Amino acid sequence: MDIITQLAPFIFLIAIMYFVIIRPQQKEAKTRKAMLAALSKGDKVYTNGGFVVVIQKVEENILSVKLNDDVIVRISRDAIAKKYEDEA
Repeated sequence: MDIITQLAPFIFLIAIMYFVIIRPQQKEAKTRKAMLAALSKGDKVYTNGGFVVVIQKVEENILSVKLNDDVIVRISRDAIAKKYEDEA
């Protein structure tokens, strides 16, 4: 009984850390993975460098993206920060 009362605060802190830190990070990682898997030709996205680009070709881990009218570059799928949404 004495050990349970001594360990209860630690168990409580671990449970709080799980629900405040670990679980939201896992949810965000799952959402990001789904977003990266759903990328397709014509999508506008933000890169980690801050560019807004249009996807031209989707390969397994590499994307060909268009920076402007005549510049097409290849980037890693991991370089995508998020999808671009027009502020209308």
